Amino acid sequence: MTRPFDFENFLQVAGDAIVAAAPDGTIVFWNAAAKRIFGYEPTEALGRSLDLIIPERFRQRHWQGYRRVMATGQTRYGADVLRVPAVHKDGRALSIGFTVTLMYSLEQQIDAIVAVIRDETGRWQEEQALRKRIAELQATR
Repeated sequence: MTRPFDFENFLQVAGDAIVAAAPDGTIVFWNAAAKRIFGYEPTEALGRSLDLIIPERFRQRHWQGYRRVMATGQTRYGADVLRVPAVHKDGRALSIGFTVTLMYSLEQQIDAIVAVIRDETGRWQEEQALRKRIAELQATR
């Protein structure tokens, strides 16, 4: 006998962060991996603005794009990974990669935008170190 698949449990235990926000940017879903990556308990994140994890210097650009997606219902980051800086609860810089999915109501209005997020800080640091090493080697030629 096949038992029903528990989607809620899957969302909570997924290895990547899953964060959903309402059209106004209020966080409405925050899984365990989001807590691990960003440091906020769900009770600290739910009901707060996405500004919680967006570095201040990037907020204006983020909200311009966010409002455009909410107005048009179009994003190129449904399949293409967007890599951006983020910020942890303790203030340290993170590098994240994510895709998004728009969730619609029965009336075809956007209910939420859901991001599947991976912490790429280690990869980004390795790339920076390699670029620095290449520049050093080129300078000694």
